[in-house]
Amino acid sequence: MKSAIFALLAGSAAAFAPASVNKASTQLSLSLDDMAGSTAPIKNFDPLSLATSGSEETLLWFRAAELKHSRAAMLATTGYIVQGSGIHFPGMLSHDVSFESLSSMKPLDAWAAVPDAGKAQILLTIFIAEMISEAKGTHYTKGGSYPTIVFPPIDFSGVNAETMAKKHDSELNNGRLAMIAIMSFIAANNVPGSVPALIGNPAF
Repeated sequence: MKSAIFALLAGSAAAFAPASVNKASTQLSLSLDDMAGSTAPIKNFDPLSLATSGSEETLLWFRAAELKHSRAAMLATTGYIVQGSGIHFPGMLSHDVSFESLSSMKPLDAWAAVPDAGKAQILLTIFIAEMISEAKGTHYTKGGSYPTIVFPPIDFSGVNAETMAKKHDSELNNGRLAMIAIMSFIAANNVPGSVPALIGNPAF
């Protein structure tokens, strides 16, 4: 179901232009308090102590990974809700697969129904976006900025620092919720009754 999820993931490289981080080192001079996303009601939630499990570069890599997954999850959740509401692209994905037919399938079934050439295009687009975001200037684990939007770039240079700080927090918090949401959607689709709040919802 929900083929738009996979297409939307290709644009997962970003929503907001991130601020620069302090130059990384092998010592943990950087903490969660110094990073975006440390907000109420659960400030610095880190039950597995991942923030202190490695070097400062490791912490910055974890944050970038969380940011990318947050953005992908927000796009996936939005795509799932849109198609779950009966909205889908018109026409045919290929000569024998319509977008309407994909929208009626479960996520993994929809992916399996996409022709191999289509899957290759989606994966290649994601790969290119990832390579571009990772190759820009100084790497984020070495003091550079976190990955920014690829298709198309958005300039937030005119936004003041206080507003941008709030946007960074909002992006991460919304992304964390979206990661929980999309996993719940997939679970509800593949394991009936696994998400009580979604039982009886026609989208699942």
